[in-house]
Amino acid sequence: MSQSKITVVGCGYVGMSLAVLLARHHSVMVLDTDEGRVRRVNEGLSTVADAGIEQYLATETLTLAATTDPLQAYRSADVVIIATPTNYDPDTNRFDTSSVNGVVREVLQTNQQALIVIKSTVPVGYTRSLQQRYDNKNIVFSPEFLREGQALEDNLYPSRIIVGNESEHSGKFSALLQRGALNADVETLFMPSTEAEAVKLFANTYLAMRVSFFNELDSYALTQGLDTRQIIDGVCLDQRIGQDYNNPSFGYGGYCLPKDTKQLLANYEAVPQTLIKAIVSSNATRKDFVAEQILDKKPSVVGFYGLAMKEGSDNFRFSAIQGIMKRVKARGIEVIIFEPALQEEMFFGSKVLRDLGAFKAQADLIVTNRGAAQLSDVSEKLFTRDIFGSN
Repeated sequence: MSQSKITVVGCGYVGMSLAVLLARHHSVMVLDTDEGRVRRVNEGLSTVADAGIEQYLATETLTLAATTDPLQAYRSADVVIIATPTNYDPDTNRFDTSSVNGVVREVLQTNQQALIVIKSTVPVGYTRSLQQRYDNKNIVFSPEFLREGQALEDNLYPSRIIVGNESEHSGKFSALLQRGALNADVETLFMPSTEAEAVKLFANTYLAMRVSFFNELDSYALTQGLDTRQIIDGVCLDQRIGQDYNNPSFGYGGYCLPKDTKQLLANYEAVPQTLIKAIVSSNATRKDFVAEQILDKKPSVVGFYGLAMKEGSDNFRFSAIQGIMKRVKARGIEVIIFEPALQEEMFFGSKVLRDLGAFKAQADLIVTNRGAAQLSDVSEKLFTRDIFGSN
């Protein structure tokens, strides 16, 4: 296969992992508006916390550069991959796709021949609306299925590759991903971009549903004085249920699941449903329940250990533990935080401690979404719903 010129717009987890994956065999230019991120990429450093990305940047021969100049990034690209943020806007009840809109417009003004692949999560029907607006079938959607902190790993060993089939070049893009993958015979599906958009939202909503199910199982067990682990072990030995995604938590969080479930619910506006709404509301119910469990212990000072959604991630956005923290603070309880990745002295009005020993000493109760070996000496102070010691 000849070398392609690929532009990746955005260097968060999705963009950075794709850029590294594809730069092993092709010429990749990363475009970002953040000069600091661009500088890091050009210095061979990762913009996100991902051990695989960091290792590949340090050890692999990659044809990879970054720029803040759209013209430089777009004018000779064969493929433009859009991996910009699409935050959920509660006022409009849908994703804010303005960043994707802007990229598509700029690309088409600069390079009419490029295949535009949207990797940002978007509402069902969004890509088709762009194809119609610009009368261009070379705009397609391809969902990503990545975990924060293991994004490159999930690109190297993908569970599946799905690409919108409207463009005659869709097969060439899937071939780029297949060549980058290390597992042979990756299941590859071509389907209309609208169906591909639905796959993304339904897959994440199913995962959110599973998290919610085991969280509500745990809420029941706590209320009734039952052993959560024994119940989960018994339930999950059924092969139809299995052992994955069964560790209780403070709720599903992070960047994807909360917004994707809300967007899917918005897409159901004219369709009868009860389950999707329940998945969305269950998350708030779980946080309310966990906060009450903490408050029932009558603490004076509650220490929150770690704000990231999961181990190996540097993403604080929408982490479930922050929801618990806000509920506890709203009841007038003093909150302190230990989070090494935070540079600030205060976080949402709470003191950030750098000294773990001082943090342990000052907190009456230490709350952590996932257990940590560093807290083994204060187990009597610990509140967590981590049953299995895993994400």
